[in-house]
Amino acid sequence: MDRVTLNNGVEMPIRGFGVFQIPDASECERVVADAIGVGYRLIDTASVYGNERPVGKAVRNSGIPREELFVTTKAWISEAGYDRTLRAFEASLARLELEYIDLYLIHMPFGDYYGAWRAMEELYAAGRVRAIGVCNFEPDRLLDLCRNARVVPAVDQVEAHPYAQQTEAMRVMRDLGVQMEAWGPLAEGRNGLFADETLTGIGRKYDRSAAQVVLRWHLQRGVVAIPKSVHRRRMEENFDIGDFTLAAEDMATIAAMDTGRSLILDLHAPSEVERLYNIECEMDGR
Repeated sequence: MDRVTLNNGVEMPIRGFGVFQIPDASECERVVADAIGVGYRLIDTASVYGNERPVGKAVRNSGIPREELFVTTKAWISEAGYDRTLRAFEASLARLELEYIDLYLIHMPFGDYYGAWRAMEELYAAGRVRAIGVCNFEPDRLLDLCRNARVVPAVDQVEAHPYAQQTEAMRVMRDLGVQMEAWGPLAEGRNGLFADETLTGIGRKYDRSAAQVVLRWHLQRGVVAIPKSVHRRRMEENFDIGDFTLAAEDMATIAAMDTGRSLILDLHAPSEVERLYNIECEMDGR
């Protein structure tokens, strides 16, 4: 399974590549070029990452037909609101120097995201973007948006990994016809994931690393995953998960690792929300 079909019929690669925290333009361009060379066809960026220009340059110079690549970007909190989101989209498209965006997401469930969604619905209707969705929307907010939108989000990108599996969120998304996408699919290496005894033990059965086991687990759950690495060898390792299948008992073992809590970003913590709004202010001043 190399692709998933979104609720509007658009096909999206299930194995993707993220560029969070790669702000240096030359490094980001090299990393994206390497990722495309390895075989990744989904590239995920965001306006707040500050690297849309090198991502677009790498995509344009890749030699891969544009229709075979799937480019995602996102509108940040300070870009939420009908008029702001329309302007933000044009700015992102100009930085990417692409004719269209494959998937445009609301990055955070804060600010005027209803105004942002109305703008995205218009961009989608005009054919400027192939699919629209959200990021970090928990089940209650996702359900509320779906009940009040003309276009149901195609994707909800959330923190998901063995320690925070988003089981209830996945159930809600499936009921709504929304595709789940995992950011931080390897938990950013936290909790010692790469040396975790449970994961490495499963890996030995298949002669695979803990990271490959986790990414295969995502794939078998039907979850799009966007791991990030600046090292080509690791990119190759992360991509090389298509020729083995985790047994049911191994899937069950990983399911038992779930803590039911966020490990990276707790959107219920006021201090975290304040931190995100501080990022908004920094971005406004760039």
